[in-house]
Amino acid sequence: MKPGIHPAYGPVVFRDRAAGHAFLTRSTLAGTANGGKTIEWEDGNTYPVVDVETSSVSHPFYTGTARVLDTAGRVERFERRYGSGRSGRAAGTRDGADGSR
Repeated sequence: MKPGIHPAYGPVVFRDRAAGHAFLTRSTLAGTANGGKTIEWEDGNTYPVVDVETSSVSHPFYTGTARVLDTAGRVERFERRYGSGRSGRAAGTRDGADGSR
């Protein structure tokens, strides 16, 4: 690798503000983490910290609290509004090159 062109890669603590959870990992954000804020981790060392809005601890997809949409009602409402999608022609027919059907 060419020296001097790659960002610093090192340990960083990501802190989920919504859940109050933090985890230590490695990232290229080590040099620019949150304006120089640091945190003392459980092992007694001080690491740069990055505050995030959501992580796997608080995101609905990972926690299982995602909303289930009523897809059947949505389809019925669409069909009422725009019809069933068939315009009277048989399915699969196309106009030919001579204009005939």
